[in-house]
Amino acid sequence: MRSIVVLLTALMLAPQAALRAADKPTPAAQPAAPANSPTEANVRYGDHERQMLDFYKAASDRPTPLLFFIHGGGWVNGDKKGVKVAPYLAAGISVVSINYRYSWQAQLAGVKPPVKAPLEDAARALQFVRSKASEWNIDKQRIGASGGSAGACSSLWLAFHNDMADPNSQDPIARESTRLWTAAVVGAQTSLDPRELKEWTPNSRYGGHAFGFMDPNDLKSRDTRFAEFLEHREELLPWIKEYSPIGLVTADDPPVYLIYSSAPALGQEQKDPTHTANYGVKLQEKCKSLGVECELVYPGAPDVKHKSADAFLIETLKAPSAKSSSAN
Repeated sequence: MRSIVVLLTALMLAPQAALRAADKPTPAAQPAAPANSPTEANVRYGDHERQMLDFYKAASDRPTPLLFFIHGGGWVNGDKKGVKVAPYLAAGISVVSINYRYSWQAQLAGVKPPVKAPLEDAARALQFVRSKASEWNIDKQRIGASGGSAGACSSLWLAFHNDMADPNSQDPIARESTRLWTAAVVGAQTSLDPRELKEWTPNSRYGGHAFGFMDPNDLKSRDTRFAEFLEHREELLPWIKEYSPIGLVTADDPPVYLIYSSAPALGQEQKDPTHTANYGVKLQEKCKSLGVECELVYPGAPDVKHKSADAFLIETLKAPSAKSSSAN
């Protein structure tokens, strides 16, 4: 499973890595752009310096499916450049990769809880992309989210959240749907409930920063206050339920794919508790109980149909039909 480890590392730890991209197509069949060049770069979907995205257009005379990529980095670092576009463009799938406000920036700005900023930015960016569907030749329904670590959590939050469209808004972007066709993620955190996390993985340490338990001026403090986070769980519970993907799953949700670099061991300490497959086991249990398709992949996993998130996304986004809620 070395390829899984490499993929996880690339998505979470190497946002500046040089990744190959396909040609930049245009309706007029102009010469190809240099590798790694977005069709549209640093497109603003909001006023904050981090509210920008890159768009890579697949060559097609029909509206294309779209990969909506959310970078990892624990919501405290990372960049939209860490996206792999070549296999998607080759399959006729366009790509958007977004930046978003970091949680520490939100904390300094007084946003409560801080995780609200990166997650709502992801929703707003998705709505913005749908508003550009005609201009960018995108199929508004067939949008699949992906990312690693925090980007994976954000993707699942979108996949399971009720539609955040406001049909009565005077803002046309706000009227667009936030629902997804599918999501395929790497090393996802599926819950932000500290009590749940301690039960699943006793040495859990991640998640407190999402609710303000870190020094926003010191990123190294991110995972140092889990005990305090756990102590304040009851008062935080409404927020925890609002921002934990596992608590949002309902029977009408789209199919999802989860991949992890090591096998689960529920109730046991993990070498990497922040990206343990224990998260995936519990989410798959919840999905199965509601009839939602959830493929879980790790070394030695049973019933593996797709060896990578790329393979799952390309097949699902290009399939003649899929289990999905319709996007407006």
